[in-house]
Amino acid sequence: MSRADDPAADDPATDDPATAWRRLAALTPARIALGRAGSGLPTREVLRFGLAHAQARDAVHLPLEADEVRAGIAALGFETLPAASAAPDRTTYLRRPDLGRRLDEASTAALAAAAGDPVDLALVVADGLSARAVHEGAVPLLAALKGALAGSGWRLAPVVVATQARVALGDAVGALLEARAVAVLIGERPGLSSPDSLGIYLTFDPRPGRTDAERNCLSNVRAAGLKPDLAAFKLHWLIDQALTRRLTGVALKDESDRLLAGAGGSKPIVGASRPYPPPAAGDGSGARWNPEEI
Repeated sequence: MSRADDPAADDPATDDPATAWRRLAALTPARIALGRAGSGLPTREVLRFGLAHAQARDAVHLPLEADEVRAGIAALGFETLPAASAAPDRTTYLRRPDLGRRLDEASTAALAAAAGDPVDLALVVADGLSARAVHEGAVPLLAALKGALAGSGWRLAPVVVATQARVALGDAVGALLEARAVAVLIGERPGLSSPDSLGIYLTFDPRPGRTDAERNCLSNVRAAGLKPDLAAFKLHWLIDQALTRRLTGVALKDESDRLLAGAGGSKPIVGASRPYPPPAAGDGSGARWNPEEI
């Protein structure tokens, strides 16, 4: 921010270090300029830290309300299917990440029975390490994505809502549903200022054994981070590129920023299978589509 853009820049009070730190602290959720009381932190900051830690811990242990999530997704017009990992409970899930990457026997049989003709895309909504993120973010993200999916011509599998799940569970789901690509919407590991962060992992040709290097990730999807409508726009671009170029991961770079509306409008990216006008300003969460927001 330049001095010309900042009305307080010429205020003599801004020369005071405490005032300057307060102004900087207002621009970020990071814990800066906390102050001190003797050799320790002020009581208010100790309490704020304790609250943030409790919220992060609660997010990890909060069970997913899978039926409510499925109902919200169904209300958008998507078919849904339930699934569960091989981890029988939350304690086991946290101690045995490997079990969270595999479907249990009942889910494997149910998804195999539900599979029909091959599809282009399977969507998996998974609790991960923050069911709160799914409760708050999954339906808004799918609502923002729905229109783009409807106009894409892609064949979609029912949305799978999975419990006690890790990212790699999507590989098994995608393989059983014969999907060309799978996108896993999953609760991320909570931070001390972000217990509600949703992550999206896209994998082309999903099958057990895929590595994280073969996935694309969109992170920090939440009201205070990457807003749902912008995340949906970027995800749609990545899915199209994945299906067109038959790859994901380190070989596929997210260049969707080049399509965001600026002063000169948008241009289709070279190699895209179709022009991608970005969502109009004010769509979805009301975010303005500007490259500086990314």
